[in-house]
Amino acid sequence: MSEEKSLNFIEEIIEEDIRTGKNMGRVHTRFPPEPNGYLHIGHAKSICLNFGLAKKYNGKTNLRFDDTNPVTEDTEYVESIKEDVRWLGFEWANELYASDYFDLLYAFALTLIRQGLAYVDDSTSEEIATQKGTPTEPGTPNTYRSRTVEENIQLFEDMKAGKYPDGAKVLRAKIDLASPNMLLRDPLMYRIKHAHHHRTGDKWCIYPMYDFAHGESDSIEEITHSLCTLEFVTHRALYEWFIDKLEIFPSRQYEFARLNMTYTVMSKRKLLQLVNEGHVENWDDPRMPTISGLRRRGYTPHSIREFCDRIGIAKRENMIDVSLLEFCIREDLNKTAWRRMAVLDPVKLVITNYPEGQTETMFGENNPEVEGGEGGRDIPFSRELYIEREDFMEEPTKKYFRLGPGLMVRLKNAYIIKCENFVKDAQGNITEIYCSHLADSKSGHDTSGVNVKGTIHWVSAAHAKQAEVRLYERLFQVEDPSNEEGDFKEYLNPESLQVQTAYIEPDLATALPGKGYQFIRKGYFTLDKNSGADKLVFNRTVTLKDTWTKAAKK
Repeated sequence: MSEEKSLNFIEEIIEEDIRTGKNMGRVHTRFPPEPNGYLHIGHAKSICLNFGLAKKYNGKTNLRFDDTNPVTEDTEYVESIKEDVRWLGFEWANELYASDYFDLLYAFALTLIRQGLAYVDDSTSEEIATQKGTPTEPGTPNTYRSRTVEENIQLFEDMKAGKYPDGAKVLRAKIDLASPNMLLRDPLMYRIKHAHHHRTGDKWCIYPMYDFAHGESDSIEEITHSLCTLEFVTHRALYEWFIDKLEIFPSRQYEFARLNMTYTVMSKRKLLQLVNEGHVENWDDPRMPTISGLRRRGYTPHSIREFCDRIGIAKRENMIDVSLLEFCIREDLNKTAWRRMAVLDPVKLVITNYPEGQTETMFGENNPEVEGGEGGRDIPFSRELYIEREDFMEEPTKKYFRLGPGLMVRLKNAYIIKCENFVKDAQGNITEIYCSHLADSKSGHDTSGVNVKGTIHWVSAAHAKQAEVRLYERLFQVEDPSNEEGDFKEYLNPESLQVQTAYIEPDLATALPGKGYQFIRKGYFTLDKNSGADKLVFNRTVTLKDTWTKAAKK
């Protein structure tokens, strides 16, 4: 957008830090995903924010995988996350892992034990939850809290050595059991997990908790601005407590509102349910809000970056209308998509005064939105064509400017035709339409002097290819399925995917993967990843207009 935008609150903080010389004017951010799932559009907002700020202020961004839970992590997720970040147009300064710091984090834990600020607790998780008290009642200390420094060091070393089974002991920070912030009531720092880690193998059987590993990893990397979503506001005090007691680099955490978007869910747990229960094909199903799903559907990196820029950064939660995301991709594809003709609901049309067996070559621009049209392609034209069934009306209404008995229209890039007759089957369905053409009305060489109000698309019956066309709509029928009564899956849209067989112009047989195409008058489409020479498959990215909102209002 051309107008100058005001600074968001994080940019104001950074500019003040630069002005005062804090951190020597450095800006170093990080994007810290857990490698236990696929990234979604909410992560894209965080990616654009962290990498965008670093770019704007000549800083750096680390890609750091928070791989502290070996049970849920996989290298498959690591690779998909890297692919998504690069696809969005960003490159990280350093690829790092929380597991890179396991030895140092262990040493930090021993430092806190020696300071009397951490202890080994043998309580069960249920007992610990009870001992923490409630928001209105303070917690109660147990006998393990008074263990000596020496005893705690020995027990913690024994935990590391694998002498205890999972769940037998944990390491807790000794902070304040009466704190109004429940997270400061002696939070867990380490738990025992005898599980193989995707990077460290079987070296460790104790793993740090997120709240302990997060701030310390930031500090080790000397992150200047650690950006988190609002649910981590209450975690900030613990983040700062660990850094203060360890006397390490003072990274600072700042919180912004996460992305909530209509007609979808962002919860990783709920998205996993949709995949595991077969409601969608996989994580990259084009109906999913995952970056891989949006990419497969035909969304572009530019459209997602533009969307993230438009929604901005705020301190308060809000709900973003998915139609804004759809607007961004329409705007982008309108400028970049090549125009092609495809008939999704075909009916045959015969031009009775066109020579049988004759084929003519018409020319169509690739993109009329670009000066010069970005070149074009040849389109075969013949006596028998397919047109859209909706482009013919047996009894035309007053303002119907397409084809009907006695009516004239222009065939896109070809001739003006006039309907002379039609045939119906026993059920009353139109099976063939008979027209005549004006031989002197060819597009670009029209000397007929006849003006018509309507133009329709077509394909030559003898030359058209068949393709499977997948028409995607919104995954849910309601704006906020997570806040409705009952199971969120009850609100899935049964018509979120409709599959049709279409006739397409021959040029689309060599459609480019990842390229956007406008099927003239029908919408924007892209080749599916599973498309092949023996079976072409196109996914609809978005309709030409926002038809959903209009339908919802009715």
